Amino acid sequence: MYHAVNSTALDGVTRKKAGDRVSHLRLKSLDGTWFDLKNLEGKPYMLTFFRFASCPFCNLRMHELAKRYAELGGEFAIVAVFDSTPENLQRHAPRHHAPFHVLADPIRSSFVDFGVGHSLLGVVKGMLLRMPTLLYGMFIKGYWPFTIKGSITSMPADFLVDRSGVIRVAYYGRDEGDHLDFEKVKRFATEFDADGRAKQKHDS
Repeated sequence: MYHAVNSTALDGVTRKKAGDRVSHLRLKSLDGTWFDLKNLEGKPYMLTFFRFASCPFCNLRMHELAKRYAELGGEFAIVAVFDSTPENLQRHAPRHHAPFHVLADPIRSSFVDFGVGHSLLGVVKGMLLRMPTLLYGMFIKGYWPFTIKGSITSMPADFLVDRSGVIRVAYYGRDEGDHLDFEKVKRFATEFDADGRAKQKHDS
C-alpha cells in the first residue's frame, strides 16, 4: 500500500491523499483536442501538475519524463497539466515531443480539485536551494521564463493512480522544483502487468 507524501497544505486547500479517488478532469490538450481523464480508466498512470509553461524547473522535468518515458512500460500513462493558457503552452511544450498527454488549465480548476496550491515561500526556497538547476535550465537548456502566463506561486504535485482510479501516492512539492523522484514513478509503473493488474504490492 502506498501512502501520501507531504500531506500538509501550504495555503489552506484540501489535499488528496492515498486511497482517495481521482476527481473528474477534462481539459484542452496540446493538440487542441479535449482530453477526459475517464479515457484512462483501467490503466495505471501519473497525473502531474506543473507551474506556468515557461517555468525552467517544469521544462527540465518535462524533458526528463519525455526522455525516459519508455522506461515506464507500455501500459503506464502520464498526464501533465500546466497552469497555462493553451496558446502559451503551445509556445513552450512542443519542444519536448512528449509521448503523453499535455494539458492546459488556465483557470486552475483541476489544481483546486486536486488541492494543488500556492506558496511564495516555495518559490523563494526553490530559487535558493536549486539555483544550480535553475541556471542549468536557463543557460544550458534555454528554458527562459520570458512569458509568465500563469501563477508564479503555483506549486507542483504528482499523483500515482492505479487502474481503479484510486490514488496510491499523492506528492505535493515543497518548492517550485520539487517533484516525485522518477525512480519511484518507475517502480510504481513497472508493478503492472500488460493487462494493467498489479504484480505485487509494497509497504511504501
